[in-house]
Amino acid sequence: MRKLLALALLLVSPALLLADQQLPNIVWISSEDNGPHLGCYGDKYADTPNLDALAAKGMKYLHCWSNAPVCAPARTTIISGIFPPAIGGQHMRSESVLPAAFKMFPVYLRQRGYYCTNNSKEDYNLKRTGKVWDQSNGKAHWRGRQEGQPFFSVFNFTVSHESKIRSRPHTAVHDPAEAPVPSYHPDRPEVRQDWAQYYDNLTTMDKQAGRILKQLDEEGLAEDTIVLYWGDHGSGMPRSKRTPLNSGLQVPLIVHVPEKWKALAPSEYQVGGDSERLVSFIDLAPTMLSLAGVKVPDWMQGVPFMGKQEKPAKPYMYGFRGRMDERYDLVRSCSDGRYVYVRNFLPYKPHGQILWYQMETPTTRIWHEMFLNGEANPVQSAFWQPRQPEELYDLQSDKDEVVNLAGNPEHAETLKKMRTVIHDWQLEIRDLGFLPEGEIHSRSEGSSPYEMGHDPAKYPLKKIQAAAEMASMKQADNLPALQKDLQADDSAIRFWGALGVLMLGQTAADKTTDQLQTLLQDKAYGPRVVAAETLAQYGSPEDREKSLQVLIDSANIADSGVYSAMFALNAIDELSEIADPLKPQLKELPTKAKDVPGRVSSYCGRLVGHILGD
Repeated sequence: MRKLLALALLLVSPALLLADQQLPNIVWISSEDNGPHLGCYGDKYADTPNLDALAAKGMKYLHCWSNAPVCAPARTTIISGIFPPAIGGQHMRSESVLPAAFKMFPVYLRQRGYYCTNNSKEDYNLKRTGKVWDQSNGKAHWRGRQEGQPFFSVFNFTVSHESKIRSRPHTAVHDPAEAPVPSYHPDRPEVRQDWAQYYDNLTTMDKQAGRILKQLDEEGLAEDTIVLYWGDHGSGMPRSKRTPLNSGLQVPLIVHVPEKWKALAPSEYQVGGDSERLVSFIDLAPTMLSLAGVKVPDWMQGVPFMGKQEKPAKPYMYGFRGRMDERYDLVRSCSDGRYVYVRNFLPYKPHGQILWYQMETPTTRIWHEMFLNGEANPVQSAFWQPRQPEELYDLQSDKDEVVNLAGNPEHAETLKKMRTVIHDWQLEIRDLGFLPEGEIHSRSEGSSPYEMGHDPAKYPLKKIQAAAEMASMKQADNLPALQKDLQADDSAIRFWGALGVLMLGQTAADKTTDQLQTLLQDKAYGPRVVAAETLAQYGSPEDREKSLQVLIDSANIADSGVYSAMFALNAIDELSEIADPLKPQLKELPTKAKDVPGRVSSYCGRLVGHILGD
């Protein structure tokens, strides 16, 4: 009889077994492109009654970062539980792969018996690993589960997205005259209209969130469901989205845990309360596994802030910026909740690069035009100007992050401490951002970027990091060391040596001409393109002619590949009128090729169009 009973239990569906185990349902409500601009966060201009009510019966986090200030890398952080710079997924619309043994976190929930739905955005910079969702489309809903089966359901609302800010015509409900315009934005009617429309969209999003919460109540599921609401990064306004300052990284996070499941609530949970704990998107995957009773894998880089496996918070939140659509950058940032430290590894580039998609927003266009016409004040102009290698802001006295304290002796200790924090974090996660994007993939052939990054033979991180840190500080005393790096065996070190010379300018270029000329034949596109840009900018007429030819050859996507082409076209654009002789060839240049991932295929065309003034 016992054998028959055991056999019967084996044949019972997982859903029925899980009904006895009493696992909580979990619902995520996410919204796109919005910071904590909600009434419950003290924003008096906002009209968000449903989320305010959720916060009143739940708890909100005052310090939550999205880790990336743009959707795809931020969502890559969430789905993987790994910082994208550690897996080659930090660049917008990149396609990286996880090690074979790693899974996107919903896979583990499904193995636990959860019915997992996503309605409906994925937008990961990773190829899927197995079956991630039971249903992922505009109709996905918990209602498709088996009777008694626990569910994990995501509802993502796009009405607050950047693209909706600029849709016209729009009659603002929020009074533009009362809009809270930050000090870095010009106070113009068009800017106020954009901010008012953004808040209008948040009100619409709040109604959508309210409908999901109402469905839980009407279907008798509220007392069995833990609810989390979050925005996916800062607002869609310029210098929020895409900028790894607090303005681009801070997001709302509200958690509601019903009484039945209070044992799984955060240790500091108080109904209607606030949490000072530092949390970020890297913590979401391990937290969901903790709630579901799944052991958190050691390779996940966040810590659970709820559930039986809750751990103390880490002392810093981290941010990163890589390629944003067609424009390259390398920025890392961190915050302890008060201070924000920013490390710019390409300080000759501004935060406000000319991205085709971002320039569609009226505020961005008008702001840029004012800067070009000399009509912007110093605070407003900073977004469009080259940066300092380091930035430090005190959120207590400077919520807009416009007073850089990095050169202030009174904050020297804080600067030194947070500089070390970023340095150590990059070593800890094995940050791949120091490699030209193409090398992330070429060095990973036969494995994955994560595995390559953990192989010192393929990725000597300490040496490459040291070269990047030195080059990006733009100190003339470092020139002898840069000259040595120009001749290094590792192409990434040569790349940073060339960048260091480029950023130092004419004198450095004059003293390294022979080495830069040698790099024009480098097999690796990174050092080759930077050397060509440097000689075209600072070299002799003969060097300029040779270098421009190297750049146009490297920009041919059909011959050199998409990563070389994007990087070379950015260099050509930086050269401005110096590169005018290339325009006839640019008009004939192929901008698409086979096997180019997703929307990346349009980026070369955008760059060529911008250079030609189309």
